[in-house]
Amino acid sequence: MTGNRDSLTLDPQPFPLDPSMRLFEGTPFDRPPRCDRCGELESDCACLPEPPPRIPPGKQTARLSVEKRKKGKQVTVIRGLPAEGNDLPDLLKRLKSACGAGGAVKEEVIEIQGRQVENVRVVLTQLGYRVRE
Repeated sequence: MTGNRDSLTLDPQPFPLDPSMRLFEGTPFDRPPRCDRCGELESDCACLPEPPPRIPPGKQTARLSVEKRKKGKQVTVIRGLPAEGNDLPDLLKRLKSACGAGGAVKEEVIEIQGRQVENVRVVLTQLGYRVRE
């Protein structure tokens, strides 16, 4: 501020701007982010990403159905289990070995070759899933 007491005017630049000064200098916002686990800078961190949280089987309902494919082939289809929060490839592996049949995971749908509804129901119930047809 300049001038006398009666006429106060504000200087357009009250203090000289120093290019080395930063807005949040010395505060937590000034420091680059660090990893919570290893303490390294996030750009240099080598930690593996945390796995997504698992959904307990008791809170999920698997919907079973049998569909016909080309040339009259039947496929047991399992829907209603989200890919996020489940290990669908591991579940497919267990179902295939229990049924003695092939299968695949397509998007969020598990397919088991043949009419395997009863075998799939038994395995899913043993794992703790709720099952509907």
